[in-house]
Amino acid sequence: MIPVTKPYLPNKEKYKAYIDEVFESGWLTNNGPLLQKLEQRLAEYLGVKNLILVANGSFALQLAYKALDLKGEVITTPFSFVATTSTLAWEGLKPVFADINQESFNLDPANIEALINDNTCAIVPVHVFGNPCEVEVIQSIADKHNLKVIYDAAHAFGTEYKGQSVLNYGDISTVSFHATKLFHTIEGGAVITNDDEMAKKIRLLINFGITSPTTIDFVGTNAKMNEFEAAMGLSVLDEIDVIKQQRRNVWQNYSEKLPGLVAFQKWSKNSNNNYAYAPVLFESEDQLLEAEAALKEHEIISRRYFYPSLDALEYLGADQVCNVSRDIASRILCLPMYPGLAQSATVKVTNIIKGAL
Repeated sequence: MIPVTKPYLPNKEKYKAYIDEVFESGWLTNNGPLLQKLEQRLAEYLGVKNLILVANGSFALQLAYKALDLKGEVITTPFSFVATTSTLAWEGLKPVFADINQESFNLDPANIEALINDNTCAIVPVHVFGNPCEVEVIQSIADKHNLKVIYDAAHAFGTEYKGQSVLNYGDISTVSFHATKLFHTIEGGAVITNDDEMAKKIRLLINFGITSPTTIDFVGTNAKMNEFEAAMGLSVLDEIDVIKQQRRNVWQNYSEKLPGLVAFQKWSKNSNNNYAYAPVLFESEDQLLEAEAALKEHEIISRRYFYPSLDALEYLGADQVCNVSRDIASRILCLPMYPGLAQSATVKVTNIIKGAL
């Protein structure tokens, strides 16, 4: 079977060496030495000022909303993983959906201002599949209306825009380090901000709001990453160049074999594809379903990602219908993408799709 994704497992002896450090120190969680080392190395690798490791990407988003004291309505994209929206709803914020650009798949800034009202407090765009949003335009809208900007950058590990990390944009950016991501810590995520005071606040929020052994200043939660996950992150980071090259090879195989049969996401100018995913767009949902079924017959798993469009989730009671997002969601399919996927496997995938169409 060829899965749609597969967690990268680093050199076992290297991972065991980091685990030996955990056993020697006896420090399992609560800002241990491996976590501190990983935070420092990631900040340097990504080129960001403050990076706070947390338990998962959903916590990262919730902490961002809490740290910025958001209340009311938040304009966001309907074309994303459900966590973007569910974290807003979980924190008592109302998601307001602005439709996406049909080529980049990102929130279209042209659709934002008409949705802003007195209850709007923030914009939460997503760098979809790691593709940078129109960050300057979004920031100008936010500045004009005094709104916060939180980027869901779950897929944007290593993505640069105009020579710097795309994670440096907005008030806060969040990333996911789930096992299936380009870089992972088994479970995990991070909150990134250029604001030192905001970073201090987030560090308190992830540890119950405790400011000293005898003082607790405000409501917090337990969103800490543990040392075993940090050990995995250090091991994976040691091999990140190999991971990126192997993903690039998979993407190039697809991009060379499938043009004319499917469409590809239009990547942002002044940016680099980080090869986090391999999404392809079919002419119709019927074509997608035929290709998906044909792949499944050969034990090849693809994924309708993202589907459905989040504005269609009845339990949210959204007032908006985002036709572009619903259309893209109905026709997009993510093909197998992970380090170690053989060229013969990608050839098999493309040949099956050709046969199905």
